[in-house]
Amino acid sequence: MFYISLLVVLTLIVAAIFLSPLRWKMWVAFAATSLFATAAAIPAISILAGGEELSLLPIVSPFFGAESLHMDSLSALFVLIIGIAGIATLLYSRGYLEHYLDKKSSAHLSLHYTALVVLVISMVLVVLSSGGFSFLFAWELMTIASFLLILFDAERQQVLRAALAYLIMMHIGFVLLVAGFAGIFSISGTGNFADLAACFSCGRTLPIFILFLLGFGMKAGLFPMHVWLPEAHPAAPSHVSAIMSGVMIKTGVYGVMRTLWYVVDSHELHTIGLIILLVGIVTGLWGVILAALQNDAKRLLAYSSIENIGVIFIGLGVSALAQAAGNNAVATVALCGVLLHTINHSFFKSLLFFGAGNIYSKMHTTLLDNFGGVAKHMPVTAILFFIATIAICALPPLNGFVGEFLIYLGMLNSIREGVNTIYAAGGLLALALIGGVVVLAFTKLYSTIFLGAPRHHHVAESTEVDNLRIAAMGIPATCIILIGLFPQLAIGVVSRVVAQFHPSAAVVIEEYISPTMWKISLTAWLLIIVVALLYALKRRAHSKRDIKQGPTWGCGFTSPNIRMQYTGESFSEGLESIATSLTQNTVEGRALSKSEVFPSTHGYRVRHKDKIDRLFAAWWMELLHIINKRIMSLRTGKINHYILFALLFLVAIFILSLFNLI
Repeated sequence: MFYISLLVVLTLIVAAIFLSPLRWKMWVAFAATSLFATAAAIPAISILAGGEELSLLPIVSPFFGAESLHMDSLSALFVLIIGIAGIATLLYSRGYLEHYLDKKSSAHLSLHYTALVVLVISMVLVVLSSGGFSFLFAWELMTIASFLLILFDAERQQVLRAALAYLIMMHIGFVLLVAGFAGIFSISGTGNFADLAACFSCGRTLPIFILFLLGFGMKAGLFPMHVWLPEAHPAAPSHVSAIMSGVMIKTGVYGVMRTLWYVVDSHELHTIGLIILLVGIVTGLWGVILAALQNDAKRLLAYSSIENIGVIFIGLGVSALAQAAGNNAVATVALCGVLLHTINHSFFKSLLFFGAGNIYSKMHTTLLDNFGGVAKHMPVTAILFFIATIAICALPPLNGFVGEFLIYLGMLNSIREGVNTIYAAGGLLALALIGGVVVLAFTKLYSTIFLGAPRHHHVAESTEVDNLRIAAMGIPATCIILIGLFPQLAIGVVSRVVAQFHPSAAVVIEEYISPTMWKISLTAWLLIIVVALLYALKRRAHSKRDIKQGPTWGCGFTSPNIRMQYTGESFSEGLESIATSLTQNTVEGRALSKSEVFPSTHGYRVRHKDKIDRLFAAWWMELLHIINKRIMSLRTGKINHYILFALLFLVAIFILSLFNLI
C-alpha cells in the first residue's frame, strides 16, 4: 500500500509539473515541496518540543520483513533540515534558471523540477524509514534524482563524466548497504535498524558496522570515498550543489549515527569510536588542504564540504570514545557539537553555493582569477556571502562558532578528566589545524572574488540578482544569525536528540551546556555592540576630516594595474609548497621567469587535481573500457550468433532454476 500510494503521489507531481506552463513549473514544484515539507515538519516540531515518537505507516515489503515509517527525535531533526533546504532551493532555482528558459526545452526543465521535488521527498523517506527494503528504496530514489539533477547541462563532457562517476560510486555504496541489511536479516529475520541491537549482541558488531560506515560514508564523502564531490558540485547547477552539499550528504551522517546508536558493548564501541575519529581527522585535513589550493569557487566549496564532514566525524568519534569510557558528560557535549555543526553546515554551505550561483549567473564562470571587486556591483550578495564566510570559519557571533566550540569543549574536558587523553589531544590538534586552513581558504575565496578591482569586463557590467534569489538566500542567512545570537534555543532543539542517545544527557545539558550557551549569547551581543560603537566613533571621526582617496602602494611600480593584485594561486602558494604530494597539478601557460626584468604578457593557470580522485577515476574508466570492448565484440552482425546467445541464455536460466538459484 505504501509503494502504491507513493507511486500515485509521484505520478500526480510529475503530471502537474509537466502539464503546467513553462514559467509556472517552478511554482508547482515549490508548492508540492512546501506542502510535503510542512506536513513532515508539523510532527517533527512536536517531537522536538517534547512530544511522543510517531509510527506513521506500517509497510509490507517484499524483502527484509515488516517495516514502517517511524519518526523519532533524530529523524525529526533531519526532517526540519531537509524541509528548510528544499524550500530555499526551489525558491532560488526560479531566478537561477531564468536564462535557461530559452535554451532548454520545456520537458528538460520539467524533468529538472520533478527531480528536485523527488529528491526532497526521498531524503525525508530515508530518515523516516525504519530500515530494510523501504530504506534502500528511498536511498536509491535519492541517488537517481540527484543524478538527474547533476545532468542538467548534459551536453558538456565534464558534466557527463562527473554524473557517471557519482552514479557508479553511489551504487558501490548501495551494494555495501544491501550487504549490511542482509547481514541483519540473516541473524534476526528482519532488516530493520532496531534489529541491529540483537545483531550486535551476536558478536557481529564490527563487520556489519564497517559495511554501513562504508556505504553511508560514500554518500557523506568520507576519505577516500570523497572523490565524487569535487567533480559533481562544479558540474551541477548551484542550487543543486546547495541542497546536495548542504543536506543530501548529511543522510550519510544520519545513517552512521543511526547505526552507532545500537552499539552497546564498551570495547567494540571504543574500537568503532577510534575508527570514526581517525577517518574524521584524515577526511577533515585532506578536504581543507585541497580546498585552500583550489582556484575554482565551486570546487573549493565542494572540498570544504568534505572538511566539514571530517569535523562532524571528529566530534562523533570523541563522543563514542567518551561513551565507551563511561564519561557521559564528555559524550553529551561532543554529540551536541556534532548535531549543531550538522545543522549549521546545512545553512552556511547552502548560502555559499547560492552566492556562487549568483556570481556564475552574471559572469558565467567560477574561476577566482576572473573576478575581483564584485562587492561594488553585487552588494547584497557580497554581504550574504560574507555572513556565510564568517560562519564557516567558525568565528563569533555566527552559528559556525557554536558547534565547533562544543566539539572543542568535549575534547578539552576529555583531556582534563584523563579520558582517552591521547585520542582527544589528536582530535584537538587536527581540529585546530583544520580551523586555521579554513580561514586561509575562505579569506582567499572572499577577497579574490569580492574585493579589489575587477579583472574582467563581465564584473564591471554585472548587477545584483533578482529578489527571489535574495529571499532564498535570506532563509539560511537568518538561521545562521539566529543560532549564532541565540545558541541556547538551538541547544533546546538538539537536546531531545542527544537524550535519545544518552538518557542522562538532560542533567549535563541543563547544568553545564545551557549556561555555557547563555554566556556565548551574551558575548555575541557584546561583540556586536562593541563593533557598532567603534564603527559609530569611526564615522564621527571621519566626519570632521577631509578624506582623500588614492592608489595603494604598488611595490615600486610607477603604473600599477589590476594584474598586480593577489590571485587565488598566489594567495595559497605557501600552503601549496608543502602539499604538493596531495595533488596532481595541471598547468596552462608559463610562469614568470626570474630573468625577465621587463616581462611580457603571460597567461598562467593551475588546476589542482586530487591524487585520490585520479586513482579512483583510473580504475573505473579502465573497467568501463574493458566492458565496452567485450560487449562490442559480441556484435558480429551474424544472425546465427545472436540465436546462439539466446539459446545459451535459456540454458543458463534452466540450470539456475534446477538449483533453486532464481
